[in-house]
Amino acid sequence: MDFSLPLLPRLILTFLLVGGVLANIMTTDISFDESYEVTWGFDHVLSLNQGRQIQLSMDKSTGSGFASKLNFGSGFFHLRMKLPGKDSAGVVTAFYLTSNGNNHDELDFEFLGNKEGKPNTLQTNVFSNGMGNREQRIYLWFDPAVDFHNYQVLWNEHQIVFFVDETPIRVFKNKTNVGVSYPSKLMQVEASLWDGDGWATDGGKTKTNWSYAPFKANFQGFDISGCSIPHDSNNILPCYSPKYWWNLEKFWKLNSIQQRAYENVRNKYLTYDYCFDKPRFPIPSSECPQ
Repeated sequence: MDFSLPLLPRLILTFLLVGGVLANIMTTDISFDESYEVTWGFDHVLSLNQGRQIQLSMDKSTGSGFASKLNFGSGFFHLRMKLPGKDSAGVVTAFYLTSNGNNHDELDFEFLGNKEGKPNTLQTNVFSNGMGNREQRIYLWFDPAVDFHNYQVLWNEHQIVFFVDETPIRVFKNKTNVGVSYPSKLMQVEASLWDGDGWATDGGKTKTNWSYAPFKANFQGFDISGCSIPHDSNNILPCYSPKYWWNLEKFWKLNSIQQRAYENVRNKYLTYDYCFDKPRFPIPSSECPQ
């Protein structure tokens, strides 16, 4: 089954500033069950609005999570998310793509909770062929617990871009020409809510306040614009075809407007970048700076 645009049912026209033009990108208002399934914490998942909203919850006994039914080799992936409010220190809300098996690939949005009144940290990470340790962290310019916001990942053969409400916050370019591994394995889309008490807030110094449990995160927007490949296939090359809009040349790099927005985020909101952590990495990774 292919989730490329020509096959999408019940189209709703939305607008997304990508690749240099205001492209008309069609998405669908579909129910959770059409694209996703619950994978753990089954009794901590609530379906709302006829399956068009899913609520994950976490208490001392367990968190919860869900995953796409299909694997993908490229695409533009998104979820609208509303994070746990009040005192969410130690709580991790995650939206990510990940492959199965050894030496995995992974693209992470991880929202690290904090005490009430303090900003949440958004951490992104890129794993390729089992190698991660590519953390970047920003503070968001809004409270992600007040309302839903759109978190997006563009993944093609040339670049990976993380977006928040269409604003690029991170770019990972394909630099295999200088020996840098680039995510090229089939990946599922996943989301989860879990206890990161040991590391998530202040390096684990601020612990989860269980008196605020259950913690709840809400998700919407379950359409997927991606190139799907059967689970038993390892051939990702068809997913680089120009028949998929996200593979067109205008999506190989940020346009000038996106570049300015990206630089503004880095100048105002970036709190950590592994590329500049000399105590941890005396010799910067070959892909640095991005």
